[in-house]
Amino acid sequence: MASKLQQLQAKACQASQFMAKHGTAYHKQLLEQNKQYIQEPLTVEKCNELAKQLFYTRLASIPGRSEAFWKELDYVKNMWKHRQELKVEDAGIAALFGLECFAWFCAGEIVGRGFTFTGYYP
Repeated sequence: MASKLQQLQAKACQASQFMAKHGTAYHKQLLEQNKQYIQEPLTVEKCNELAKQLFYTRLASIPGRSEAFWKELDYVKNMWKHRQELKVEDAGIAALFGLECFAWFCAGEIVGRGFTFTGYYP
């Protein structure tokens, strides 16, 4: 176990050194490739305008999302009414979805506790 930890530390050290050496070049390359997305002039007013655009665009998408949610809910209700005709594949998909929801719940709990598995720090 200790040798694995030392190997992991060595890999982390190598990655850190690589980023220290090549990080700025990568950052410049990334900005150059995506310069069409950078807003000019860089002002507080422009940032506020972009934030408002994003907020109201998301707000405008709520009716479409709500409609999709109700369609999905109607589909689930219909499947529940006709559960005698339910295939094994459909039941398996539903079970996997439930398992995924539970896994995300557990991950959220771990993150909420500060990435501890046993409990909260005092």
